[in-house]
Amino acid sequence: MFGPRRGRHELAPEEYEALALPVGDDGVVIGTDPHGAPAVLGVARPTPFDAVLIGGAWTAQVVALRTVGTGARVAVETGRRGLWTPLAQTANGGQQCVTLHDVGRVPPQGPSVHAPILVVRDCGARPPRGRVVTAPWQSVLTLLPYLGPDAPRLLGGADLVGVQRVSPEEAQQLGSLLGLPQADVEALPALPETVTLWCARRSWTYVDVRATDTETQLLGAPRRMD
Repeated sequence: MFGPRRGRHELAPEEYEALALPVGDDGVVIGTDPHGAPAVLGVARPTPFDAVLIGGAWTAQVVALRTVGTGARVAVETGRRGLWTPLAQTANGGQQCVTLHDVGRVPPQGPSVHAPILVVRDCGARPPRGRVVTAPWQSVLTLLPYLGPDAPRLLGGADLVGVQRVSPEEAQQLGSLLGLPQADVEALPALPETVTLWCARRSWTYVDVRATDTETQLLGAPRRMD
């Protein structure tokens, strides 16, 4: 018995490009860009990756929570355990997805391709040199509440810098450190609570976090300072 007559599933060589899929970088969706497209941060990398966020813990916590959602683990080095404990308790759910450590007491994490790590350093404006540094499959996000004396060193060695609302004086200093256009320097002191300017080398973009209802219920309303 013959079945339905259909054409063969074959493509000529010149038609191969039609199979291409519009897949961008994989990673953590940290918000949307000015065009409404997802802004993705590649946290799990085979090479060391160092990021600095000059902003509030709320944004860092959103990044940490979404990182756990991708299957990676998060180690938080902080002197504010009370601020991070609710997130850790909710994210873990019986597994050690988020661990909290006192400042200077983060043990080796053992990162691998199957168990990537994000280390979040919430150690104030003058964080001490960390015992756990960037490594393959181990990224570090350092949170600075404002520009301190160590900021030029930290920003100079970072692969990515995020800037939330800062004072006009800090904006001018960041403009010099990061090579920002004057229009962005003038915009930084008036950024909304959920917006971050992410800078990588000589490129930058604004990202709006747009927290989910679940994230807002856990972390509270968006805020620049805690």
